[in-house]
Amino acid sequence: MNELACLVQQTADRLAGQHVGAVVAGLAGGAVEIRGAGGTGAGGGVPGPRTLFEIGSVTKVFTSLALARLVLDGSAQPDEPVGALLPAGAQVPVRGGQAITLQHLATHTSGLPRLPRGILTSALFTRRRDDPYAHCTADHVLAGLARTRLRAVPGRSFRYSNLGAGLLGLALAQRAGTGYEELVRREVCVPLGLADTVVAPGEERSGRLARGHAPGGRPVPHWSLADLGGMGALRSTAADLAILLRAQLTAGRDPDGPLAPAITLTREVRHRVNPFAWMHLGWLAHRLHSQQGGHLQIWHNGGTGGFRSFVAFDPEKQVGVVVLVNTRRSADPAGTALLRRLQNEFATT
Repeated sequence: MNELACLVQQTADRLAGQHVGAVVAGLAGGAVEIRGAGGTGAGGGVPGPRTLFEIGSVTKVFTSLALARLVLDGSAQPDEPVGALLPAGAQVPVRGGQAITLQHLATHTSGLPRLPRGILTSALFTRRRDDPYAHCTADHVLAGLARTRLRAVPGRSFRYSNLGAGLLGLALAQRAGTGYEELVRREVCVPLGLADTVVAPGEERSGRLARGHAPGGRPVPHWSLADLGGMGALRSTAADLAILLRAQLTAGRDPDGPLAPAITLTREVRHRVNPFAWMHLGWLAHRLHSQQGGHLQIWHNGGTGGFRSFVAFDPEKQVGVVVLVNTRRSADPAGTALLRRLQNEFATT
């Protein structure tokens, strides 16, 4: 087993000791290694490269890539008010005379709250605790949006919003005249050749869908996000996410590569979060302090009721990682540690 494979397997083994099961991918120098450990993959076995996991908020990366694709084909504009894409009669809050634009939603600068109106009450006092967004139809979300007060002037400050990302997916699907899943399939999955990134897995993929768990190991139901799919409804595999990362790593070096113009566009947008971190379209980014090597990390994580995900890469060093686990205990520390090992040991220029 080569050094990259050993590091990936060691990370998967450590995660399996903390979670029920894990799949880890490492990319370095053009090579890809994917290893699984633990259980409750298909048929209760060890999860592997083609095991489907709920990826939660990593979905937002796909939503923003779809936005970039629509911008490039002239179907939408980054500074277009989201109200122009929503059904007639939708009321979108405004603050300081500034309307919420598509770019505001993709960079979490819309001023919208983190969650849709009433979601906490619904989860706490109904039977929706195990599937808290299942009732978030377009009608429900837009009715709550009309009564929502913005926390800041749009474009002014970073405030992470699941509601905003879900609204972006809803608006883009409305503009495209299709559902969110079909939008992502058409604009992202088909061009990249992603075979298993879906909202509804269907019969064949359901047999490869991992079972999610609470931290103590109790199985929990899968989540459905109704019409807020753009914030976290996708299921995917380590194999598909490794392809996504390879496209991210090569976009700057191969302008004719799959989705390279859209990927480049997502990174041209930068909203400063603090002196060391910023927001692209869909991706968070930061540069570590010089004493830690000054490495760049572009990343997103995700979580649902029984899963956690972490996807990160460094286009300067040409390395990346994918971590998928089937409990809701964070996978971020293990993923970050693996990325730093790859940055230090496998960097290419």
